[in-house]
Amino acid sequence: METVEDPGSLSPVMGRMRGQFGWGLVLLLSVLAYGSHAPLIGLCKVGGNVPFSSSSVVVLVELAKLAVSSVLFLARDRSTFTSGGAISVWAALPFAVPASLYAVNNNLVVHMQHHMDPVTFQVLSNLKIVATAAFYSLLLRQWLPARKWLALLLLMAAGVCHTDAMHGRAGRMEPATHGRLYITLQGAIAITAYCSISGLSAVYTEWALKSQPLPLNLQNLFLYAFGVAVNLMVYTASSPSTSFFQGYSVWVAVIIGSQALNGLLMSVIMKYNNNMTRLFVISCSMLVNAALSVLLLDLQLTPLFFVAVGLICLAIHLYYQVR
Repeated sequence: METVEDPGSLSPVMGRMRGQFGWGLVLLLSVLAYGSHAPLIGLCKVGGNVPFSSSSVVVLVELAKLAVSSVLFLARDRSTFTSGGAISVWAALPFAVPASLYAVNNNLVVHMQHHMDPVTFQVLSNLKIVATAAFYSLLLRQWLPARKWLALLLLMAAGVCHTDAMHGRAGRMEPATHGRLYITLQGAIAITAYCSISGLSAVYTEWALKSQPLPLNLQNLFLYAFGVAVNLMVYTASSPSTSFFQGYSVWVAVIIGSQALNGLLMSVIMKYNNNMTRLFVISCSMLVNAALSVLLLDLQLTPLFFVAVGLICLAIHLYYQVR
């Protein structure tokens, strides 16, 4: 006798499938958006130099995220508050902290270029992985077993291999560093602060997003409003005599759109998952970075790139294997 399955029993399964597809799409788009950043900047360069103000681009990225969050809030969440809900100003204040920390790090990146070569910066910036995991464990009380720490160390090693692969035969990208690698004492202090602030701001943002029973779109409104204000002050202080749109091109507009999308997707990841998933997204984006660099910038990869791919795959297996 043929068994007829109750259609109602399929709805939870279909719901899970839609949820898994949606989450997979968020992760895929995050990897693509994050990985496209460096190649797109390479396409903007004129004579090896970036022709636009990076601080003005950051302002526009924050404005774009604020605009999208506003539209989403009005379309999806406004009824929650027009029907009797209230928004406390105290709910917004925690988001001033990560906005300020991100602004500090954006300036540190520029400052560090005077105290170390680019390869040293890219290698040492992988310490952000350990800093994020440490703050994640200490501040959120999410203790990681040894297996997961090993996976994160493999991600760091993959980052180092990727840096070597990208600078081995650089094509139309930045010339490889043929001189000696160097770092000054000020550079060592700055890179330590940079990695620490990066980890702290990411974990603090996750805590702020999860600690309040508010819609994500409203929380993003708070975060990006502070981001616009802080970065406008940074731009005014650092580029007083420079035209805001000087050196802009179509590729700059693409960068602004992709980075705005990346920021919005990262907030989804931190709200509904955690910073460890964010770290794996960033590491997987190295593969997109390399692929786009080969296609757009004539990059020729070294064998260490494939070592990096293997290390990332092993790290994902170690971290997410079911025990």
